[in-house]
Amino acid sequence: MKKLIFVMLLALQYTYAQKTAAVDSSTVENLNEVVITANRGKAKRNEVPVAISKLSTKLIQETKATSAFEIVNKTPGVMMTNLGNEQHGMSIRQPMGLSPYYLYLEDGLPIRPLGVFNHNALLEMNPFNLQNLEVIKGPASSLYGPEAVGGTVNFITVKPSRDPEFKVGIQADQYGYRNLQAFGSATIGKFSFAIAGASTDQTNSWLTFSDYNKNNLNAKFQYNFSNSLRLISSTFYGQYYSDMTGSVNEQDFKSRSYKSTTDFTYRKSEALRSRLTLEKEWSENSQTVVTVYHRDNKLGQNPSYGIRWNPTPSATNDPTKATGEINSNDFKSYGIVAQHTQGFSFLNSKLIAGTTYDRSPNDYFSHQIKLQANRNPDGKTVNNYQILEVRPDLRISNYNATIYNNSGYVQYNFQPLSKVTVTTGARYDYIKIDYINNINATSGAKTYDQLTFKAGVNYNPLTNVGFYANYSQGFSPPSVTTLFRPKPGVTPVQFYTDLDAANFSNYEIGGYSSLLKNKLTLDFAVYVLDGRNELLSIRQPDNSTDTQSAGKTSHRGIELGLQYNPSSQLAFRLGGTYARHEFIDFTVSRRSTDAVQKLDGFDMPSAPRWIANSELNYYPKWFPNFRAALECQYVSSWFQNQINTVSYAGYTLFNARLGYRCKQVEFFTNIMNLTDKLYATNVSRGNATIDQATFTAAAPRIFMMGLQYNLSLKK
Repeated sequence: MKKLIFVMLLALQYTYAQKTAAVDSSTVENLNEVVITANRGKAKRNEVPVAISKLSTKLIQETKATSAFEIVNKTPGVMMTNLGNEQHGMSIRQPMGLSPYYLYLEDGLPIRPLGVFNHNALLEMNPFNLQNLEVIKGPASSLYGPEAVGGTVNFITVKPSRDPEFKVGIQADQYGYRNLQAFGSATIGKFSFAIAGASTDQTNSWLTFSDYNKNNLNAKFQYNFSNSLRLISSTFYGQYYSDMTGSVNEQDFKSRSYKSTTDFTYRKSEALRSRLTLEKEWSENSQTVVTVYHRDNKLGQNPSYGIRWNPTPSATNDPTKATGEINSNDFKSYGIVAQHTQGFSFLNSKLIAGTTYDRSPNDYFSHQIKLQANRNPDGKTVNNYQILEVRPDLRISNYNATIYNNSGYVQYNFQPLSKVTVTTGARYDYIKIDYINNINATSGAKTYDQLTFKAGVNYNPLTNVGFYANYSQGFSPPSVTTLFRPKPGVTPVQFYTDLDAANFSNYEIGGYSSLLKNKLTLDFAVYVLDGRNELLSIRQPDNSTDTQSAGKTSHRGIELGLQYNPSSQLAFRLGGTYARHEFIDFTVSRRSTDAVQKLDGFDMPSAPRWIANSELNYYPKWFPNFRAALECQYVSSWFQNQINTVSYAGYTLFNARLGYRCKQVEFFTNIMNLTDKLYATNVSRGNATIDQATFTAAAPRIFMMGLQYNLSLKK
């Protein structure tokens, strides 16, 4: 049935496009939309054989987001899970989770180095400084290297304006959230700049022990030596501190008793990123870009997820006691990216060749803290934890490493026929991790090398319809923190330095069309993403959890994006995905008494089959400068554990956005969770029958009010 629907969709798209091709001359504009991320440079949408989505400046500005997930989730096939206080997980062709299978870029440059992936990296982003968002779905390692597996998310920041601009805004809600942001930009002769800042503070919110504050500053400066030569400097500095509430048990979740089990857990970070880019156009078909960059990032935590508690009393376990940890993960990066693009008249072809060098010293430590576990009357859950003693002498992990990532890549596009574009590309990465492991006083080097490849074709039979197919590869080595964390229950101590890199192969077909005189745009993708050596948690005989590069996985799905603008007053957007994420070869337990030991054919946990986001926008002519939007986010049920015995029902969520502009002043309100629905963005549990589910409770109905002043001085 699904195959039949898919074939009918292809036929309908092609047939209808043929009927309208003669009159829909304006549709070319949409399919010729320029994207940047797919080729590490400007390219037309109908010439890149990948599933790529681009969110417009207008959509971003009207969203008035307080957190990046409010924008990112408007991308078809993407689910950025909100974990509170701008912390997040991600799902792009993968289950919802925290895995290092996504690459986050800022203006095309990774915001963190290889091996130091942090699923919360996007909390450093400032929506007020965002011009566009581009998302590649599927592997892009042949251009971007490691971690570009499930998706590559590129935050494209605001460019300096020709005319002087100034914006200042404030946002607040009924739960103690306050945000002040400002932006200024201008061009003076050959020099131009854009500066954006934001300061956020939250106190006494709906969830106990959930205060946080964040301060960001972005500065971009550009000097044009000539029309073909420019120098661009970009700097980001940010500070973040948050109480870390963690999850709640099922009883507290259902009763909306949003109390924290801790009052001592936290996350704090300080980040500096700077880059200097020289761009030179030698001719219309020839360009060289060289970027040097530096990163300096400090992350410290007493994480709620680091608390270990076992409710079962035994000779070796006291259920009134627990352990936690304090850790610090700091890195600096020094790197360069050089790329040349050359066009040729032969087959209207283009060659892209580049090289990268990254050197990132990385220092990490974690040590244990002893906790008192004050249980609830049922004895199965904890009411609250208290610190008994901090034990820096009980080290969990402690290392000094230097991560080297050297690469070279090449991509060649050509047109053997007027309506056909072929793309091929490859990249070689050499990765070396020099380390000193302070736990067992050893030193050495861990190396990975990887050649990744892609090939694709675009076929555009009409000016307003096109199809593509591609094969692409992706890979991701284990994070450095995983490599040097001790294996549980092993004496003498052993580490995970034998882990292999995860490898992925992606097979994909898709299409795009623009119909009804550009009023209706449609794109779709059908993919199969096969994984080998994914990092999986495997239960051991002593009931501990081991991490291994083991098993095979399969990720299969359909992605759909639709935009319909029947008039200047109405706009409708729909994006969604149906996907199946399953284990193909996975031994979950080596314990003979466990009922389930092999999970071949089981669904992966936290992997809903259906995810969709839709929005209806209204711009009434009878009320100029007013806008209203209703958004729906749907997430279907998912299994809480690996053995598929318990599921969570998922949720349907509504958000409303209203705005009115009077001259230079804009008034707006966002009503998030319009129906005040009780739901959780993450629900998980272990495989044992005694394991309890933990819920990441989502916010109740929130009224976000805002005021923004916009000033533009035309020259």
